[in-house]
Amino acid sequence: MSFLKAEWRRLALANYEIDPALLKDYVPYGTELDQWNGTNYVSLVGFLFKNTRMLGFKIPFHINFEEVNLRFYVRYKERGEWKRGVVFVKEIVPKAAITFVANTLYREHYQTLPMRHHWEDLPDKKITRYEWKHQGEWQSFELTSSPDARPMKEGSEIEFITEHYWGYTQIGPKKTYEYEVRHPRWEGYEVTDYTIKTDYGRLYGDRFAVLNQMTPKSVMLAEGSEISVEGKRRI
Repeated sequence: MSFLKAEWRRLALANYEIDPALLKDYVPYGTELDQWNGTNYVSLVGFLFKNTRMLGFKIPFHINFEEVNLRFYVRYKERGEWKRGVVFVKEIVPKAAITFVANTLYREHYQTLPMRHHWEDLPDKKITRYEWKHQGEWQSFELTSSPDARPMKEGSEIEFITEHYWGYTQIGPKKTYEYEVRHPRWEGYEVTDYTIKTDYGRLYGDRFAVLNQMTPKSVMLAEGSEISVEGKRRI
């Protein structure tokens, strides 16, 4: 049985080119940074969990909720083949129980903060906004996109960003947890405008404050799908 099943919907992604030296301490044992066309990315990602079930059960008041995370991309070689995965610097959710379970069982880096979202579907565009309240101030990630989703092109940047099906968590100097995230290929929307209001240094640590002065190399919106998170194993 899958550990968690849900839908991930309206994934907003802002992708920054980052100096790999800033990620060195976060790369889990056994993995290495994964690049696209020679670029190391870190991504701010906001989306909505829907119809969430943990070990097959819906937990009251924990079925639909927002998440915003900062992540980067790694790969792990097993039996001669590369697995492409993500590492989370921090994941923000509005539900304390989700934070407790993820941090306790998966040793992730969740934080509970007040959150809200706004979706608006108009004939000629979609508006998607995620907000979180940190140290008394609301921060946000909002984008405007085309109204219709299209398949992602093979070998494209958006395919690289979204087609990572493994999660890796650093547990110790020579200990890493791996878990699989299963979902079909997603479709994406063309983003026409965006606004990011956040203090990366205050939220994620001083080394990420450099993102405050940077412009994302790309901003994307993926439709998402049903997903499942499988049990972890040590590598």
